[in-house]
Amino acid sequence: MEVYLDNSATTRVFPEVAELMKKIMCEDYGNPSSLHTKGIQAEAYIRYARETLARILKVHEKEIFFTSGGTESDNMALVGCAMANRRRGSHLITTQIEHPAVLQTMRYLEGQGFQVTYLPVDPFGRIRLEDLRQSVTSDTILVSIMHTNNEIGSMQPIAEAGALIKRINPSALFHVDAVQGFGKERIYPKRMNIDLLSASGHKIHGPKGVGFLYVGERVKIQPIVYGGGQQQNLRSGTENVPGIAGLAKAAELLYDHLDVDWERLHRLKRSFIRGVEKLDDVTVNGILPEEPLGEGTAAHVVSVSFGGVRSEVLLHALEEQGIYVSAGSACSARKPQPSATLKAIGVDKRMLESTIRFSFSVFTSEEEIDYTLQTLYDKIPMLRKYTRR
Repeated sequence: MEVYLDNSATTRVFPEVAELMKKIMCEDYGNPSSLHTKGIQAEAYIRYARETLARILKVHEKEIFFTSGGTESDNMALVGCAMANRRRGSHLITTQIEHPAVLQTMRYLEGQGFQVTYLPVDPFGRIRLEDLRQSVTSDTILVSIMHTNNEIGSMQPIAEAGALIKRINPSALFHVDAVQGFGKERIYPKRMNIDLLSASGHKIHGPKGVGFLYVGERVKIQPIVYGGGQQQNLRSGTENVPGIAGLAKAAELLYDHLDVDWERLHRLKRSFIRGVEKLDDVTVNGILPEEPLGEGTAAHVVSVSFGGVRSEVLLHALEEQGIYVSAGSACSARKPQPSATLKAIGVDKRMLESTIRFSFSVFTSEEEIDYTLQTLYDKIPMLRKYTRR
């Protein structure tokens, strides 16, 4: 049996998405800037994508800008807004558990003269609103907080944070990295005081290499890519028409069945947590004490530390049985350094090197969960015995 449980890294493309993209690449392959029929056909796909995403987010079509993915969307939001608003202030705020696309960009902006506050999180991976309240000042021009953490599945109080920021400093911009949240939860930027929102196609059963950035119409932002002036001069470059259409199709398919699919995933998550906790010396990370089966966290992510077993050893032992998981964020998995997220929530050193991320999707079945649990029951005692030797 093949069991793919690394969906936070990337997802299998929906067949309908692949079919649509193939049609565009092979038949409707025009440049959307061309004035002939092929160009008009290509531009219609982009218009469809904007309409679809705007409907899902309940925003205006002109506020959707297509990018090469979540990393570019984050960079575009942070660098573009920081540089455009630096006369008004130089203070930025983010959290200690952001994706590297945000954290490394913030480090870059520090080198450009900006001051950055990195909010700590509690043992469950959530910011404290009081810390945010104390950090926002009249000099704050931008706050960036992720919607869902990619490693442990913790979800931030985005609506409450947005309201708090605007109450203290109405001109401060609020950016949300929703790469792991879009397609899983209903997010409405205008209701939640979100000025900018990043998302990526390959996390939602769409293609790799495409994403989007929502930019509120009143947001002051400057380009970080220059060229032909596409997308209202904010993001130049010939649009990736197959990718853009595929991203929108995937979002449409997910949101058409969101409530049913994600309630089922929550059931799978509860079942998996119950099963994995039957093992000794195991910690499920980021789980709230009042919701011990993970209801208050993202339905698709479970982070588990297995005492006495190195994560890479367990990862390959599972792979031998056809089970694919991750030892952390796929974007940094090849770098030999402890997870910043696990360190931020206080995971002890012994467990830092023994953590596996299991992440589900709409394709994940009960049989796959049962098979994975049985494999863990078989492998963990053996690996621990081998480690002690």
